[in-house]
Amino acid sequence: MPDGADKKPESVPASQVADKAPPSGKKSPNGVSRRLRYAIITIIAAITVYFGAREIFFRVNYVYSEDSRIEADLITVSSRVAGWVTSLDITEGSRIVKGQVLLSIDTRETKLSISELKAQIAGLDAQRDRLAAEKRMVDERTASMVSSERSQLDAARVTVSSLQPQLKLALREFERAKSLFDRKVASRRQRDQAENAHSQIEREHQIAQAEFKSAEAKLAEARAERAQLGVLDGDLAVLTHRRAELLAQLESQKLDLADRTIKSPVDGVADKTFVKIGEYVTPGQRLTLVHDPSKVWIETNIKETQIRKLKPGQHAEVKVDAYPDMSFSGRVLSVGHATTSEFALLPSPNPSGNFTKITQRLPVRIALDQKDDLLRPGMMVEVHIDIRNP
Repeated sequence: MPDGADKKPESVPASQVADKAPPSGKKSPNGVSRRLRYAIITIIAAITVYFGAREIFFRVNYVYSEDSRIEADLITVSSRVAGWVTSLDITEGSRIVKGQVLLSIDTRETKLSISELKAQIAGLDAQRDRLAAEKRMVDERTASMVSSERSQLDAARVTVSSLQPQLKLALREFERAKSLFDRKVASRRQRDQAENAHSQIEREHQIAQAEFKSAEAKLAEARAERAQLGVLDGDLAVLTHRRAELLAQLESQKLDLADRTIKSPVDGVADKTFVKIGEYVTPGQRLTLVHDPSKVWIETNIKETQIRKLKPGQHAEVKVDAYPDMSFSGRVLSVGHATTSEFALLPSPNPSGNFTKITQRLPVRIALDQKDDLLRPGMMVEVHIDIRNP
């Protein structure tokens, strides 16, 4: 048998056994680790419940979007006229007010055109004054001439009318004297006297008729002279229309001159300039880009499955990526009436019949409360729209 097979285990003294036993009142390491594990599990469960309840709360009471952007009316200021830029009064990022001069374009040619048009208008005014004076002179002269000739015509008419009875009487006297002479009752001398009286009255009547016709002709001539007033009126009308045309051209040149001073259409900020002093600009060319910082909003695209929950006026909480420690508020302005895919440049029809259903999105505009002009177009934001109060 091997050595030690008959050996008995050595007995341990009681004092040593007492030394190895754990002191009274202390817990074993296994109990401590078990409680620590329970505590960690409890904390993790509490955190999970908290965030789970929070997520459920937000999903039930809010509509969320994380890929939204701040938008604004970015106004492209362009030129209506062509010319060289002579001054640039702004820099990128500078504050501007409505009506402030942004830049100026060369005005020399326009000013020369304005001076030329003013000279032409002055010449027309002088010509109109001369024609107006000539018209007054012709009016006065022809008015007196017509009046005089009308008086002479009336006198000639009276003379003719007064000689007609005398001519008839002289004719009857001559015929009676001739009849008596033929019957040997009157002498030749009486017949000759009656014939001579008739001839004299007849000549006077013919002279009166000639004078009447002459007076009529002179009156017609005077009236023809007076018709010159109509010609002068026509000349004045032509000059008036010509003057109106020149005034329109002058106003056009003044508008051109005003357009060569480019002014800000809004109160805001100059975002970017596209020209330098000395560059030649053409009509329609963009010169600068401006916007009003007080008028900003959020354009976000919401899933069509959530759009039924949104209504104008609902409150929105906004987180801006640029300012994570700040919160902003807004309200729903409008909900789109067509999905974003309807505005795509290249529509996606499905002629093959292979269809994959994709949730569409509708644009939603949210009014945003600005704070110290911190919010700027293009910034990324996260939006929580509260749907509890429709």
